[in-house]
Amino acid sequence: MALSGKPSELDSKMANLCEFSGKKLLASAGIKVPKGKLATTVDEVATAFREIGPCVLKAQVPTGKRGKSGGIRKADSLEEATNLAGSMFGMDIASHEVKQILLEEVADIATECYVAIMNDTRTKGPMLVFSTMGGMDVEEISQQDPSQMIFKPIPFGDSISREFLKETIGHLPLVSDKMLDTIQLLYQVYRSNDAELLEINPLVITSDGDIIALDCKFILDDSSIYRQEQLEGEIAPEIQTELEMRASRSGLKYIELEGNVGVIANGAGLTMTSMDAITYFGGKPANFLEIGGEAYTKSREALEILLQNPNVKSILVNFCGAFARTDVMTEGIVKAWKELEPDIPVFFSINGTGYLEAIAMVREELNLEPYDLMDDAVIKAVEAAG
Repeated sequence: MALSGKPSELDSKMANLCEFSGKKLLASAGIKVPKGKLATTVDEVATAFREIGPCVLKAQVPTGKRGKSGGIRKADSLEEATNLAGSMFGMDIASHEVKQILLEEVADIATECYVAIMNDTRTKGPMLVFSTMGGMDVEEISQQDPSQMIFKPIPFGDSISREFLKETIGHLPLVSDKMLDTIQLLYQVYRSNDAELLEINPLVITSDGDIIALDCKFILDDSSIYRQEQLEGEIAPEIQTELEMRASRSGLKYIELEGNVGVIANGAGLTMTSMDAITYFGGKPANFLEIGGEAYTKSREALEILLQNPNVKSILVNFCGAFARTDVMTEGIVKAWKELEPDIPVFFSINGTGYLEAIAMVREELNLEPYDLMDDAVIKAVEAAG
């Protein structure tokens, strides 16, 4: 999924829970999920099938589009289930090896809906996303007909009000009291477990009007792990590129993406804002890389890692300091730039504590003029990257 407001490019690099872990949270909150068993071997698949009967086998990997990759298959017999499991174990789905399979009873599906509650960077609060057209192709549907998707900022609080839900989606023919009850419970799961994203696709309405979460995507805010120790062991292992592993060894927060505009900023929030601005102005960020705190002392290492990505065609350096001094951070980047002498355009935006000294440094040492506004620096970086 790549819906507006959702950090889709970073999904595979975040604290993802696999479906079966997310569904445990749903069930504990009183949300209906299909009867299921987790298996790690073909023998365990056979045992689970004998208990469940005809079922759906679902590869447990923290990524989307499993169905289109052959990671979701229906089995009507024991022989079919074990044969399918034998071919599914060890599969590669978006660079994730299938080591676990969830067997679930076949659901009585009358209608499929889509619902998500997510952190929204634009409104700086939770966002409800809802559609009466759920399923595998919901992303394509939302792009072809945006009116099929409802996006509504949720008034921040410990719960989501009935009045808000009735006003937002109550007019839709498929929305029943049970649906509203389920969404209220979903919000409780989102809030109490510090989620960045809780997505159910599809949220199924059965022929007798029951509401069942047929899937669950849960991304944990990794800065809150200290509050959610019970979830730490449920987080799916990250797949790191060579540059990400090098950065991790150096104590740098670096995530490699698919774009061509390199990003260096101080603090995770400003880095995400910089990436959002690059996307807004028609570009694609090549990375997440923040050098706040003590990381500014590793400016050369950070710049080397960024430059080793062959996709990077321009670089945005965005510093904004309150307690942190921008001149100290800029000094590290300027020194590294002069030592490495990269042949690539770079664009600076510097504001906050020490900015006059920082701007003077860039002018004198690199013969470049920083931009007063972040947007102007971003626009130039996007243009230079082509």
